[in-house]
Amino acid sequence: MLREELTFVGTCDIAGLVRGKGFPSTELPARRKLGIGWTHSNLMQTCFGPILDTPFGTAGDLMIVPDPSAEVHVDFRDGSAPEHFFLGDVRNTDGTPWECCVRDFLRRAVDALKESSGLAVLAAFEHEFLYTGVEDLPGHAYSLSAFRRQGVFGEMVMAAIRAASIHPDSFLAEYGPRQYEVTVGPNAALAAADAAVIAREMARGAAFRLENRAIFSPMPVADGAGNGVHIHFSLHEASGAPVTGDPSSPLGLSAVAAQFAAGVLHHLPALCAVTAPSPVSYLRLTPNRWAPIVADLKRQDRGAALRVCPIFNPESEEQRATQFNLEFRVCDAAASPYMALGALIFAGADGIARQMRLPDTEVPLPGSLSVALDLMEASDAMKSWFGPVFFEAYMRHKRSEVAYVADLPEAELCGRYAEVY
Repeated sequence: MLREELTFVGTCDIAGLVRGKGFPSTELPARRKLGIGWTHSNLMQTCFGPILDTPFGTAGDLMIVPDPSAEVHVDFRDGSAPEHFFLGDVRNTDGTPWECCVRDFLRRAVDALKESSGLAVLAAFEHEFLYTGVEDLPGHAYSLSAFRRQGVFGEMVMAAIRAASIHPDSFLAEYGPRQYEVTVGPNAALAAADAAVIAREMARGAAFRLENRAIFSPMPVADGAGNGVHIHFSLHEASGAPVTGDPSSPLGLSAVAAQFAAGVLHHLPALCAVTAPSPVSYLRLTPNRWAPIVADLKRQDRGAALRVCPIFNPESEEQRATQFNLEFRVCDAAASPYMALGALIFAGADGIARQMRLPDTEVPLPGSLSVALDLMEASDAMKSWFGPVFFEAYMRHKRSEVAYVADLPEAELCGRYAEVY
C-alpha cells in the first residue's frame, strides 16, 4: 500500500475539541515556524460543527504554530496510521499570540498567579468516560469483572499515553455502567493541560482501533452516570517547594492556599460557564450524582466543589507536603483543559491578590448553562481575564449553542452530545 506519513497540528478549542490541519511530515521543518493557516471564525465552530454566530465574519488570517514540547507520535503497531500530531498556539500572521488562543489564556493565568504570589501550579487531570466496547452489566462498579471485560483497551490506552511521553497514573472501572477513568501524573500548568488533551485523544485513538468509542460527554444518558473531569492541583514556590498544606490549620491548608481556594469559591458560580460549558453539564451537577451542587470546600468529600485530598501514609513531613493537594470537581470534557485550568488559576490568583477569606456560606451552583453565562457576563473579573474580544467570542459561541439545542428533550439532548464527545 502506497502511503505518505502525515502530521497534524491543532488546538483544543472553545468546544473542547481538537481541530487543525494535516500536512506531509516531510514539511515539518518549515511548519515548525509557519504552522498551518487558520482563520478567526474557526474558533466559533460549535461542538456540533456549524458556526452559528461569529463576531469575526469571513475575514482574517491566523496560524497554528506547533509546540515542540507538545508533539505526539504513537504507533499502535496494528497497521493503522500513527497518531502524529502537535498541539500548538494560535498566532497572528506576525507571530504574536492571538488574543483568543486558549493556550495563551492559560499562560496569562499562570503569569497572574506569579504576579500575585510568586507561586506556580502543578496540576493533573482525571478523565471519566464511557467505553462502548464492553457489555452493559449491572452491579459491577469498580469490579474486577468490569476491568477484565474491557480487554486490551486499558493496556492500549496506558501504553499510548506513555509513548506520548506522558506519565500514566491509573486506569479503572468507574461507578457507572461501561464507565472508566484514566489519570495521568502532575505537571506544570501548560504541560498538564497538554497532557489532558493527549490522554483523551489516546483513549479515543485506542477505542477507534478496536472499532469502539470512548465517550467523554458530561452526560451520555439522561438517567445514567455523568462523566466528570477532576483537576488536582497544588501550589509551589519557584524553587519547587510545595506550599499548599499546613497541618496545623483546620482543613490543612496553608494561608496562601486558603486564599486561592477562597478566590475559586468566590468566582465559581460564574466560572461554571467555562468549566461546565454545555447544557448537559448541568444534568450532571445535580443531587445524588457524586457531583457538586454548591460552591463548597470539604475535606475528603467527593460531592464537594473543592475537595481536600487525603494523604496516604507519609514517611516524612516532606512526603506529606508533596502529596497534599486540592481537587476541583466542577469540570467536564466539554471544556478545553486550557480554559478550565486557566479560569481556575485566574480565580485563585484573584483570591490571593485580594487576600480573600473562605466563605461562611455555600452558594448554589447555577442550574443551567444560560444562568452560568449570565453570571459570567456580569463578572468584571472574568471580562478582564479574557479581554474584550475573547470574552465576546466566548459568550456568543456558548449562547448560540444553548439556543441550538434549547427545544430538545433530555434524552435526545444527551444523545446529541454523546455523538460529539
